[in-house]
Amino acid sequence: MSLPEPAFPPGEGPAAKVSVSLRAGNIRAIKERVGARGFSAYVDAAVERQIERDLLEEALQANENENGPIPQSFREEAQELFRSVKSAPELQEERGWHAHEAS
Repeated sequence: MSLPEPAFPPGEGPAAKVSVSLRAGNIRAIKERVGARGFSAYVDAAVERQIERDLLEEALQANENENGPIPQSFREEAQELFRSVKSAPELQEERGWHAHEAS
């Protein structure tokens, strides 16, 4: 009888090999970006970011359920801030925005 695996929070714990199916275009794009040796780390980081986004969405939904919708003026302010960060000159260089997203 095997012992239950310890529960690790997202981004923690030892690496474990799993099998996943990805679209061919995504596989090619990842390999072009990081090479074959960086593939697992890239996918692992992407999964961790998605979990963070899911948790953030859940927290925002809980906040809206408790306090009502976020005012449109706040939403517009956040959108403008995001646009200004995304268009920052240091992100417009050769590798641009996507290089910063992957790190």
